[in-house]
Amino acid sequence: MAVYPGTFDPITLGHIDIVRRASTLFDRVILGIAQNAAKASSHLLDLDTRVALARRALQDLPGAEVDIVPGLLADYCRNRGARAIVKGLRSGTDLDAEAPMASLNRELGAPDTVFLIAAPDRSHVSSSLVKDVARYGGDVSHLVPDVVLEALRDALPAPYSSTGRTHS
Repeated sequence: MAVYPGTFDPITLGHIDIVRRASTLFDRVILGIAQNAAKASSHLLDLDTRVALARRALQDLPGAEVDIVPGLLADYCRNRGARAIVKGLRSGTDLDAEAPMASLNRELGAPDTVFLIAAPDRSHVSSSLVKDVARYGGDVSHLVPDVVLEALRDALPAPYSSTGRTHS
């Protein structure tokens, strides 16, 4: 069993691809939604909504589970008996950020981290970019599951152009 941690605010098709591919390596993959205190003020979607969206987005993937990581990832992995942590990498910049976290998690007693390279057609997708594009009325339907698209429409105010008029 492996844990794929993140804030998933919101879950994207890139995240789902990583879960799908990790499922070929591990009998179970837990998408662990972290309560990241550093990002808490910037969350668009609350924790319960992110959990519900992830569960709906992954409902057809056998062996995929969604859970909340309430504290340290190392403690969560130890308590759940995880054999690995899974992380998706879109670029070398992601590796630069993730490698020290993997080392620290290992030092704290977590299992090794397995890095999966993002599919080329998903390597540019991030939750932050999805939110930014959606805030300005851009089409993100090719980046997120339909259930997330609906949640984004509900969570974001109507987009405005520089003239102050609502886009149709």
